[in-house]
Amino acid sequence: MEVKIDTKEKFTVLTPLNPELTDIIAAEIAETCSLQLQKEVKNVILNLQSVSKMEEKAAQTLTAIQQAFYENHASFVICSLQAPVEGALNKLELLEVLNITPSESEAWDIVQMEEIERELLDGDDMGFGTRE
Repeated sequence: MEVKIDTKEKFTVLTPLNPELTDIIAAEIAETCSLQLQKEVKNVILNLQSVSKMEEKAAQTLTAIQQAFYENHASFVICSLQAPVEGALNKLELLEVLNITPSESEAWDIVQMEEIERELLDGDDMGFGTRE
């Protein structure tokens, strides 16, 4: 798999280098992401700047990856979509389902906001709504 991996403080950026995201490459990304969920820094940004074509099964795999991340209290954000990939996701009605941002820096912002949300929700056991 030709994917650049860049580890940051709060997330890891995966950038596929092939112009086509096949179901095989998506499965390899899913495996890498599964391993990432076992680490302290779980959040992943998938930068698709080099991808100009995506197979349908690959798109479905990305949806499953995102769901697995949210079930594990982690963020999975896709960024830098090329027009043909955006069109393919729209055709499959996945564009609105996936967490997508125009740029990597905006994806960073989403990850940081979701981290803050999770921290606030985890600390939200003050007993609101209960009377003593």
